Amino acid sequence: MRIDTTTSADLEASDRAFRTGGMVPADDRLPQVLPTGRLTASGMPVPELRAELRRISDLRNVGAVALVWVQAAVTIGLAVWLAHPLAYVAAVVLMGPVFARFAILGHEAAHKLLFTNKRANDWVGAWLCAYPGFVPLEVYRRVHFAHHKDEFGPNEPDMNLYVDYPVSRSSLRRKLVRDAVGISGWKNLQPLLRASIHGGPSTSIARRILGTQVVLFAGFTALGRPELYLLLWLLPWMTSWRVLNRLRSIAEHGGMERSDDRRRTTHHVRQTRLANFWLVPLNTGWHLAHHVDMGVPWRNLPKLHRELVDAGWVTPDLEYRNYRALWRAASSRP
Repeated sequence: MRIDTTTSADLEASDRAFRTGGMVPADDRLPQVLPTGRLTASGMPVPELRAELRRISDLRNVGAVALVWVQAAVTIGLAVWLAHPLAYVAAVVLMGPVFARFAILGHEAAHKLLFTNKRANDWVGAWLCAYPGFVPLEVYRRVHFAHHKDEFGPNEPDMNLYVDYPVSRSSLRRKLVRDAVGISGWKNLQPLLRASIHGGPSTSIARRILGTQVVLFAGFTALGRPELYLLLWLLPWMTSWRVLNRLRSIAEHGGMERSDDRRRTTHHVRQTRLANFWLVPLNTGWHLAHHVDMGVPWRNLPKLHRELVDAGWVTPDLEYRNYRALWRAASSRP
């Protein structure tokens, strides 16, 4: 799940050849055990179980949205209170996971899983989650559904983050350096700025996002520290968040291929609390379960994953023991 505005058209326009399938599990690691009494042939829960797993917790999700804003305020506030250069550096790094949470909550809203009330879902998802992180929720929803409909298919919007793996270690390092110094962030910011100026169907959305950023800048200004918007909001989005976004995207689909079997399109990595904080908060690390049934809210993805394990469809051989192991495999090409 990548959240920005670059699409597979960028690859098609450049006519660049790419390869897929370099990290797909061998057939003997993909037992054919479905359907069962609880799961269909695709892994999706049967209707009775599906109804249970698809329940949305409105009140708890209000807390989740509030908590990400609290996390942002505490991160920035501590840096200001400590007033040390290293504290500001740490805050830039720690704002990366904050933007990850904004992105994931926006992703939930795109799936209409943040709140049962659809107006509340779209308003909160856009104005309090997606727009603060420069995400055009309405556009993202449309292209992201193309991703779920046919991963690695002709309309895959995120192809440039998933193809050609494994790469060499030096190649992965170059990608991460581009992310860390803001090159990738600027590349993703430019379409938004152009859309806000030149007009077109996305102009109103782009202006809403920029309007949200103006409000944030005004908030910092009202506190007497307008420079903090650039230093501890825009800069982390341009840098630390881009690094986390790429690393997570590789861990979700890097080196996989087009298939009806989601085990061939999506990785699974063992989850830890450390990874949940830095990289995959709000259960987004249970990404294989999410692609099996994209209608299951984030809180219930571990339950669906357990169903897949209990059925014997997901086995220990299919699981990376941690994210470092997956990234080593993704950068193992000579």
